[in-house]
Amino acid sequence: MSTTTVKKNGISSLRLAAMAKKRRVGTTIFMLLLTLLAFGAFAPAFAPLPSLSSSRSNLARLNSVGDERKFEIADDMFWKDGKPFQIIGGDLHYFRVLPEYWEDRLLRAKALGLNTIQTYVPWNLHEPTEGQLVFEGIADIFSFLNLCQKLDLLVMLRVGPYICAEWDFGGFPAWLLAIEPAVKLRSSDPAFIDLVERWWGILLPKIVSSAYKNGGPIIMVQIENEFGSYGDDKAYLHHLVRIARRHLGDDVILYTTDGGSRENLNKGTIPGDAIFSAVDFSTGDDPWPNFMLQKEFNAPGKSPPLSSEFYTGWLTHWGEHIANTDATVTATYLEKILSRNGSAVLYMAHGGTNFGFYSGANTGADETDYKPDLSSYDYDAPIKESGDIDNPKYQALRRVIAKYTAAPLASVPSNNEKKAYGLIKLQKTKSLFNIVDTTDFDGITESENPLAMESLGQMFGFMLYVSDYKAKTNGSLLFIPKVHDRAQVFISCTSDDYEENPKYVGTVARWSNTSIRLSNTRCTSDNRIYILVENMGRINYGQYIFDKKGILSPVYLDGEPLQKWKMLPIPFHNLNEDRKINSVISDAYIDIRKPVQNNLKSKRNYRPEPSFYTGHLSVDEVKDTFLSFRGWSKGVAFINGFNIGRFWPSFGPQCNLYVPAPVLQEGKNLLVIFELETPNAELFVTSVDHPDFTCGSSANSQVHQI
Repeated sequence: MSTTTVKKNGISSLRLAAMAKKRRVGTTIFMLLLTLLAFGAFAPAFAPLPSLSSSRSNLARLNSVGDERKFEIADDMFWKDGKPFQIIGGDLHYFRVLPEYWEDRLLRAKALGLNTIQTYVPWNLHEPTEGQLVFEGIADIFSFLNLCQKLDLLVMLRVGPYICAEWDFGGFPAWLLAIEPAVKLRSSDPAFIDLVERWWGILLPKIVSSAYKNGGPIIMVQIENEFGSYGDDKAYLHHLVRIARRHLGDDVILYTTDGGSRENLNKGTIPGDAIFSAVDFSTGDDPWPNFMLQKEFNAPGKSPPLSSEFYTGWLTHWGEHIANTDATVTATYLEKILSRNGSAVLYMAHGGTNFGFYSGANTGADETDYKPDLSSYDYDAPIKESGDIDNPKYQALRRVIAKYTAAPLASVPSNNEKKAYGLIKLQKTKSLFNIVDTTDFDGITESENPLAMESLGQMFGFMLYVSDYKAKTNGSLLFIPKVHDRAQVFISCTSDDYEENPKYVGTVARWSNTSIRLSNTRCTSDNRIYILVENMGRINYGQYIFDKKGILSPVYLDGEPLQKWKMLPIPFHNLNEDRKINSVISDAYIDIRKPVQNNLKSKRNYRPEPSFYTGHLSVDEVKDTFLSFRGWSKGVAFINGFNIGRFWPSFGPQCNLYVPAPVLQEGKNLLVIFELETPNAELFVTSVDHPDFTCGSSANSQVHQI
């Protein structure tokens, strides 16, 4: 090993020796001068002492250990307690891991060689409805920070208000979309700034005690996220800095992250030393031209090279091949940063899972080119979704990191045991339409025209739109210009003696809003149309982020707007909500002993119908597992009331949903599936011990289907 690659506190020994020598000389001269001055010698000649200030600064930095905790930037380096420090970090998001597993995942990150954890704070997780604050369970960020402190891991906290993160609405709470007049997001719009000031006025005082100076792990706080890729509103950024400084003081380093281009940095940074500008760029790009560019957007001496998102993998949308990146290439480019004293944060160190309805979405050329994210956020990270680390990427990155870490790395833990519990038989308990017809629902809204979900206080899940119309002998043509995101259309007769469930006639999707022919039902009364709209995740990046859900335009029947609508919210449980509050899914639980008999021998003859299927997973020993949904169509699943996420194996690539052990209990575990179309013909799912991303046709890649 060459002398240039041996590290102490993250700095090459060669450079460290040079700096130490320089500082020793300066300190010796300084002490000699003090001695001479004490005796009055040479006083006139050295009265001004022009170098005294810098010498004192350096000496104070070197002697700060044991005096006060301090994390700062100087000489284009990070300094921790007076010593040069190299950030070798990784993103690990507390809201994508059950709290029972936080310590387990942090220990795996530490064994990888990381000294810093970076995490976002999603506003929508902590304030799901206006004024309702949630800081318990998976939203207990303070316990997460305490764990980082306990494990001697520093924290870079990304407080938003916008976070991206492939998270619904980029972390913004969906109730912002219901405000009239509309709030201009990510801008200096006074209405938006007031909302951010109120939210940060709650959050930031709660975390200030966790700042490094105050004995906590937080060394840096990021405001906004890649703003240069979105806008050019310096007043907005200055507002954020002022709010942050008011609550956090002047000692915490504030930082921004922007893509490594001059345009992005011009728009996303603030000149001067009020805030540190970090960069991100594609893994495989030469890092050092990006770091040289970064230096232009920081004050002199205030630009330690930092890739705050060093990509270890990539995200995957439904209908795409699962993302994979080469372990050797990833490790090689990390070493290009670390070997020259640069700092890096792995994005992601551990991806985790988009439990509930919080997975986000992206767009292509326009907002109809809609690309929702998987439930899994594995990200091809070195620590896999279930915590596994026995993989080439973890090993390759750890070998590189070990070269640039003075102390020996922590021992590598073994993979957590997973168990295949086998076949789970299910039974159909109710059609959604049975529940709608038999349950006394609060919250039905009537309106001349369809309303957006958010306008009705419905932030996630589904909305059922119902209206009546006069049938025509030759049928009618239905057209919905704008639906977000996917609508299944059913028709029936309005008469009370009509006992059949509504008949499925077609699906309208955001990316394929073609017309649907409504056949003549030969009703003796008027016809009734049911449109079940699914919110598949709000856009989290780009110009179309203002992403309301539901039917967002008139509904046309033979060219004429159809009016007089009833709207019924069907929310289900989300990640941070009480599992006992939802009447829809509770009704499905109650009827578990009253199965609906169906002949499902041929899915070809089975009429698509949104229905509930229930069964029990028997557990003798509680371990992690995965549920395979091969043969099912599309829907959402709950175990013991916990929303484990969306499934869509007919589209792929994700076949299996991850079920962490803390969700399970010994004995019977209740599984409820809301299937939108057709179930597995044999009515079962399988508990297996591995992930699977091979569902859907390979021809689906980058191609939408309904």
